Amino acid sequence: MTGSSAAVAVPGVKKKTGGLAGIVAGETKISAAGGAHTLEYRGYSIYELAEQAEFEEVAYLLLYGELPTERELKHYRNNLANQRDLPIALKAVLELIPAGAHPMDVMRTATSFLGNLEMEAPNHDQVAVTNRLLAVYPAVLAYWWHFTRSGKRINCTTAAEGIADHFLTLLHGKAPSDLHKKAMNVSLILYAEHEFNASTFTARTITSTMADIYSAVTGAIGALRGPLHGGANEAAMELIEKFKSPEEAVAGVKKMMTEKQLIMGFGHRVYTEADPRNVVIKAWSKKLADDAGNKTLYPVSEAIEKLMWDEKHLFPNLDFYSASSYHFMGIPTPLFTPIFVMSRISGWAAHIFEQRGNNKLIRPNADYTGPETRAFVPLSQRG
Repeated sequence: MTGSSAAVAVPGVKKKTGGLAGIVAGETKISAAGGAHTLEYRGYSIYELAEQAEFEEVAYLLLYGELPTERELKHYRNNLANQRDLPIALKAVLELIPAGAHPMDVMRTATSFLGNLEMEAPNHDQVAVTNRLLAVYPAVLAYWWHFTRSGKRINCTTAAEGIADHFLTLLHGKAPSDLHKKAMNVSLILYAEHEFNASTFTARTITSTMADIYSAVTGAIGALRGPLHGGANEAAMELIEKFKSPEEAVAGVKKMMTEKQLIMGFGHRVYTEADPRNVVIKAWSKKLADDAGNKTLYPVSEAIEKLMWDEKHLFPNLDFYSASSYHFMGIPTPLFTPIFVMSRISGWAAHIFEQRGNNKLIRPNADYTGPETRAFVPLSQRG
């Protein structure tokens, strides 16, 4: 990792912790998750970024280290817009992926295959690869979705200025409302980066072996696919859709608790009192619910939120209200987690760059808990 590669160790003392919780695994200049009410990207509060910036500004900040000037932002947006179309060979691969495949597997396969078509090289370096992935991910997802549902081969380019409205335009076949465009920008900003989370740490570990950037991103997508990481937003939507009223939700979730079922979208491995991103996305869920005239999903979500806090002292994380926000924008539930990929590629890549800047192979130790040393028994003597 960059800088000091581990927390200060006490000679002769081994610190054990499940899932590396509380272990400092390295240093980063990219983001700081500093408590229940703070999260910063390169020193900028996510609250200010979500309120005032658009996703491309944040992606630029993560990848290049500073916010862009007006001229730099215009050039950056044009650069991404000019790279939106998919290679013919990649479209052919997407058409071969069954409709029943998980969309995260589609993103993983597309990333790996693009790495064969457009290999990382001196004339196509890590920054160029990242910007290409940022540009094509909306079309990767939308092309496969439309083709496997209707057989339609969509045009992968649009006149949309940014990634948020480009994706929504591809998905719905028309430009989004200003409200939906802003809401999607906010979501992409909130999901863009989050320190040494599971997928980012996976990307850094793969990068530490001196693998190419496509391998690191493909591995990160695999880590993000799981319901304990990125997949929680899909599970949260499936939960809140079950109930027709707040009262029904409270009774239903209480029953799930009694049966020891896992309630997805609550708690976090870093935060103990609140996820600082939640207050932002919750407000947007309310705006979108009001705009849609939906009087069920948001009150149900609030009822579940209150119950989980009162009963378990668990708070909603970013995924919980992101679920209803996406639903109100007409996004099918299976596509929720791939949107995470469309955003987090900016954070993953920033960490890949940082890891490469001061690389050491990531190879932790393990405490052996298996059998004591024993003699080998020849095959003929084994009962």
